[in-house]
Formats: sequence, C-alpha cells, structure tokens
Amino acid sequence: MNSIAQAPTNHATAPAELVGSVPSSPAGEIDASELAGLPLPPIRRLPRPVQVIWFGQRQWNFVFANRAKYGDVWGARGYVPGRAAVTCHPDHVQSIFRAPPDKVPTLAAESPLRPVLGPDSVLTANGPRHLRQRKLLLPPFHGEAIARYERMIADAAEREIERWPVGKSLALAPRMQAITLDVIMAGIFGIEGKPKPNTPEGRLRRAIRGVTRSSTLPGAKIAELMNLGHDEPFGLTWLALKIPDRCIYAIISKRRRDPDLENRNDILSLIMRARTEDGETLSDRELRNELMTLVLAGHETTANQLAWTWERLVRTPDAQERLVTAVRDETDDADDVIEQTITEAMRSRPVIPITGRRVAVPWRLGDYGVPAGTPVALSILLLHHREDLYPDPFAFRPERWRDHKPGTYEWIPFGGGTRRCLGAALAMAEQRVVLRAMARRLDLEATTSEPERPKHRNVTMIPARGGRVLVRARRA
Repeated sequence: MNSIAQAPTNHATAPAELVGSVPSSPAGEIDASELAGLPLPPIRRLPRPVQVIWFGQRQWNFVFANRAKYGDVWGARGYVPGRAAVTCHPDHVQSIFRAPPDKVPTLAAESPLRPVLGPDSVLTANGPRHLRQRKLLLPPFHGEAIARYERMIADAAEREIERWPVGKSLALAPRMQAITLDVIMAGIFGIEGKPKPNTPEGRLRRAIRGVTRSSTLPGAKIAELMNLGHDEPFGLTWLALKIPDRCIYAIISKRRRDPDLENRNDILSLIMRARTEDGETLSDRELRNELMTLVLAGHETTANQLAWTWERLVRTPDAQERLVTAVRDETDDADDVIEQTITEAMRSRPVIPITGRRVAVPWRLGDYGVPAGTPVALSILLLHHREDLYPDPFAFRPERWRDHKPGTYEWIPFGGGTRRCLGAALAMAEQRVVLRAMARRLDLEATTSEPERPKHRNVTMIPARGGRVLVRARRA
C-alpha cells in the first residue's frame, strides 16, 4: 500500500455492510507438541537495519506491504530483539489481551520510551510493578474526576480558538497540544488556565512544548535509536530531558512541603498520598516517571488524534457537513454524531498504530506457532483497515458507527486488557468537548486536496504537516 486512499464523498446512508465480521482463527497458549506441528510465520528477507528504518520511517507502507504479501500473520525484525510476529486478526488480539499479564509482558518495557519515561512507569513496567502503579493512578481518571475536567477543557478550547487567525492556514497539532497540555497540567497540578511563567509549572509547560517540537525534527529519530537498550536517557535524549526533569523535581519538592497536601484533589496530590496494600508510597523518582508519562502521553496523543480527525473531516465534505450541522442546529443526535466521528477517526488514523507483548509461553496465531520469548506485535493500523471487518476501510465513514458499537478486540486505539490506556476516558472527553467547540465556531477547509501522509515518531503516528487547515471564518 504505497499511498493513502481518499474517501468517497457521496455517502448519504449507512448500509449495514459498513461494519462486517471476521472468520474465526485459533489463537492462544499451546504446548510444545502443538508448537512442533506448526510453521513459523513467513518473514520478509531483509536485513534487520533495513526493516528497522522502513518500519520507523514508513510504518504505514511497511505493514500494508507485508500484509499484502503474507496475509494476517507475518514475521519481522525490528526495534526489539528477536524475530517478531505481527498479526491483525481480532481473535489473536483477544488471546493476547485476555491472557494473564505474566504470560504476555508488554514490549513497551523494551521500547525507546523506556529511558524517557523510566523503567518503572505505568507504561513501561511489567508484572506486579505495573499493577501496583496502575492501581495507584486509576482513581483520578474515572467518574466524577472526568466531569470536573470537562469545564477546564471547554475553557482551554475557547481561549485557543479565539487566537486563531481568520483567512490564514495553520497546523492544528500544535494548537491542539496547547489545549490538551493546559488540561493535563490543570488536572495533574491543580492549576486553572496557563501556569504563571516564572513558576516551576510554567517552566515545565515551556519545556514540554520544547521537547514535543524537537521530537519532530530529523535528529529525533537518531536520538530514538540511540536509546535502544538503555534504561536511562542517553545522548540527545538526556540533554532534552534535563530541563523538564529539573522542573518536575522542583514541583514535587514544593508539593511535599504544601501544608494543604491532604486536602488537594489534583492528580499529583492524590498519587503522592496514595498507598499500596503494604503501606508504600511513591518515591520522588517514581513520581517523576509517572508525571512524565502523564504529561507526555496524556496530552500529545489526544492532540494529534484531534488533528487527524480534522485532517479527515476537511477532506470528506459530507462527514464535515453532517458534524457541523448536528452541532450548530443542536439536533437530537448531535452527541451521537460527535461520538461516531471520533470513533471513525480513531479507526482510520490511530495515533498509536501498533502495540505488542512478548509471549512467555508458546503461542498459536492462526496457522502459525511461535516459541516462548517471541515478540508479538498487534498492528492496530492493519486491524482497523481489514476489508472484512470494515468494508471500504480507507474511506472516512463516521456513519458506519450509527448502529454499531466498537468491538473490544476489533477497535483498539487504547490498547486492551490490563494495559488499556489509563487516560482513555479523559482522552474521549477532551475530544468530544474540543470537536464540538471547533465545529460550532469555525469554518475550516483543507489547504490541499491530497491527504496528509502519516509521519511515524517513536510509538506515534502523526499528520506529516500537523493537520494543516484554512480558517475560513470564526463564529461568535
């Protein structure tokens, strides 16, 4: 697949065939005798460095080319050691997501994220450590907490929209990052609006924006590769993290001295007070790793997903008109239309295009078997573009979700199982609020007819031009 297909624009109805089903395929733990009777997945015979570069620079092309050649399951040699198996079948996804965590430890522990976020963050830790961190972090991201954040999101969106120049083009990704960074900073540190520039929080905000911008530069890929095999930041990454780390430790120190710590309900205060069943609290280093994970993963992925959503909308006039009309006319189905639009954007352009585990026991993947210790990558991108599951898969069709809810193992932009994204509810709330505000207030157009190609950075897939649009008009 060497190009990105454009969506047709004449879709008035949502035929039932827009969401299909997939023939079943055996998957899961097997014993040595069954493994001996199964072949390994076929693999493209290219040197590992070539596959690493191809995957890292053009993952979209890499996975679609291999699926076209080999089918649902195939082998590759990439960032992590060993011959990996890549699959995109829902039954295989289910077998991994439902397996006990000790049998399918995450590959994030071996990714370039490890030295950035630390080896013991909720994203990179495995086993009991991961479950401990997840339990400590879960409460601030559910129920009433999300409802409190929605007002912050709306205020941040309105402030940002007011600053956009009318009659000019702009890249949406950095504008969305400004909104989501304000929201995550407010939620984590309890700050309303932008933090004051001369505070540790204000300096951290500037540092994070600098790190985010620098991660799109050509040298960032070199820095990413230099991190492989390291638990601590190395080289260029070490330099890039010095300032945000200094800010985070200053914030932690200040908060520990806060006499009102016990009464605060921001995320930092909650996780500082949280204790495990053994009475343990998080150390400063652990707090740093979790805060870095929440700030980086908690704002940039959502921002880029919003940029992708509008990149798709402005090139699919029917979908854009349907959304704008529902929001501005406040139709009875407006909430549903917003949800359908978000769901379809996350299907067609998932910001996290792949996730993976290293199976600790022999595993079956359809007609193939892999030995214990094999990395198994679940291609979210391929799963979301299966022709049998999502007919017309390269078209942007929000109406396909009119009478369908996303399947647990068929739609997985947030991952799944015990590793499902902690911030999924917050990310969805941010997208709903921001998408509604933009649809109500802005008339947006595409700057080119050609879709933006995916740019792969670390574990994310972002619009190569930042989701560039023309702001035709801004409404009161």
